[in-house]
Amino acid sequence: MWPGWTALVACPMRGIHSLIIVLLVVTCMQWPATAVIVIPNSNCFTFDNHSRLVDFTNLAGENFEYNEKGSVPSDLVVQFCKDVQRRSQAGYVDFGRFISSRSFLTASQPIDFIQTFQNGDLVHCENTFEKMGRTAQVNIICGQCPHKTCKGKQGCICSISYDELICRVVVELAIPCPKSGPRVFKGFSVGFHPRSSELVYNGLTQLGFEQLHHEFSFQSEQSQVSLYLSAVYSLSGLVGKPSFKVNPVKGLDVTLTGSGTNGAMPTTLSPTVLNVIWRCEIARSSPYEVNILIPVEGYDPVEFTLTKECGHIQEKESNPMRGWATFGIISCIFIILSSLLCCGGFIYKTRMEHQSGLYALPGMTILSALLDAVGGPSYLRADDHSGNHASQASWERVPGNSQAAGAIKDRRYGSM
Repeated sequence: MWPGWTALVACPMRGIHSLIIVLLVVTCMQWPATAVIVIPNSNCFTFDNHSRLVDFTNLAGENFEYNEKGSVPSDLVVQFCKDVQRRSQAGYVDFGRFISSRSFLTASQPIDFIQTFQNGDLVHCENTFEKMGRTAQVNIICGQCPHKTCKGKQGCICSISYDELICRVVVELAIPCPKSGPRVFKGFSVGFHPRSSELVYNGLTQLGFEQLHHEFSFQSEQSQVSLYLSAVYSLSGLVGKPSFKVNPVKGLDVTLTGSGTNGAMPTTLSPTVLNVIWRCEIARSSPYEVNILIPVEGYDPVEFTLTKECGHIQEKESNPMRGWATFGIISCIFIILSSLLCCGGFIYKTRMEHQSGLYALPGMTILSALLDAVGGPSYLRADDHSGNHASQASWERVPGNSQAAGAIKDRRYGSM
């Protein structure tokens, strides 16, 4: 028995298990352990001053009431990320609705965030800007109110203020804010067209491309997918070269090409192209996952998933440019050899056979004979003085004809 085999048999099973664990750890270290930055399930989110994602989805729809004391008692109710209402015995007055995440802004201290509400009731507020009706602004303070303590755990309204026509209300709201999440590369988009963002919008991976989804899978017949990357011009230099990982590892051949793979800067005016070329080598019932990761300097990487159905095996396509390249190489060799042979033949006929002009070129004798056989007599050579050609004979007979014509003329009219 070999000495190495004896040592392997004598090795305890615990050592083998440790070796397997080490190999798995090294394999996992090849791919960065990062979570996909997915767009939240609601539009109730924003970014802090450091571009970190702050998700308020858990507070969406939460009611915060403020009792107004006066001649007509009323309550101001803020439905977080929904609307602002003033409720009284006379009815409800709407001060606007929360439209999208663009209405959730970052502010400066002592205010942390601002929510804007638009398109409220228009009664008695017809002269507002662009007839937008009543509007509201909610200034969010993370923590407690400056001058009082909230009773509930969810926070409270610190104060409110109206304008003269009661067409706009400013609310100061104190709530426990969630922790900031990953740092998002805002302004970065990935789509199937230069101006689209189906996969990534504003640095956030869209739903359907964060993990495996059968309804978002590409069919077996589609051998290539082109993705367009764009970013803000001032930050486009931070985008790195993409990498990918296939799950399962074997069965799908994937190659990334295009300007997006060589470090070109993606901008909104000139997006870079990332071509995903894939070919099914092993057919399987469930689709393959292709996780593409795009690193961004100073930010969390952008990651999304493409899925590929492989109902049958795809044959490897031949490169159509390879035939043209071969034809070009053969053509260049033929032109060079023809030029060398032509020059060599010209020098040989000039020096050895003492020929000159076109007849010194190789093949001109054969070409001249061929033209004589097809189109009749050819041109005279400069050194050829033998033979009476038809043109020369007809030319020489012209004077005789002229003399005969003169004699006939003299006999007809007589002479003086």
